[in-house]
Amino acid sequence: MEELEIGYYFKNLDKFEHKEIFEGCTYPWEALRKTKEYINKKIVGTQINNAETTGEFCSFEGDYYIGEGTKIGPNVTIKGPVYIGKNCEIDPGAYVRPGTITGDNVVIGFNSEVKNSILQNSAKVASLAFVGDSILGKSARIGSGVVTANRRFDQANIKIKVNGEVYDTESDYGGVIVGDSSRLGANVTTLPGSLIGPYTWILPGLQIRGFVPAEKRVLPKEDFTMQDNPKVELK
Repeated sequence: MEELEIGYYFKNLDKFEHKEIFEGCTYPWEALRKTKEYINKKIVGTQINNAETTGEFCSFEGDYYIGEGTKIGPNVTIKGPVYIGKNCEIDPGAYVRPGTITGDNVVIGFNSEVKNSILQNSAKVASLAFVGDSILGKSARIGSGVVTANRRFDQANIKIKVNGEVYDTESDYGGVIVGDSSRLGANVTTLPGSLIGPYTWILPGLQIRGFVPAEKRVLPKEDFTMQDNPKVELK
């Protein structure tokens, strides 16, 4: 099914340094099982920091690689294994957890958390967001306050439903697959196992479940309820 293929979501893998992590994968989420092993082989158990600037009070643990030209703000925590590309921006208070791989020119915003995820070239995560067990395509955008929920309440395997067919990911962790140049507006929540095609915009405040095709704009319902409110002077 085309909507489950890696090529449906990502058209620029030939320019992504870590494209080999998708080799041998039938579905995009399968690459997330290989992140830590891939990083450990890529950096051969070393700690390399080529950052252009590093702010105060940062914490580095485990094995990691940080590419040239990358700027790391104060109070950032990086817990390896982690691979961060060139000319990236890791803003103050960000928490980059094990298994995270970024391409070049990636932004991880103020007080945001990224865990076991693949962020392709020029992907951006705004402030106060959580990206867990997810893949962002080239130039994908995650707005402020977005949460990519990555585990079911019952801790069962994440299942993905596309066009009426259900697929077991064979993992109890799974966030969202976001295609190239798609955008998630502020305070969007994606439920575990969601798929968003390329060039799709999810407008602010929505909850997304399942599969959203490419080149769509998903808007909230405009109906709401208004009631009279007593006039109360606030202290």
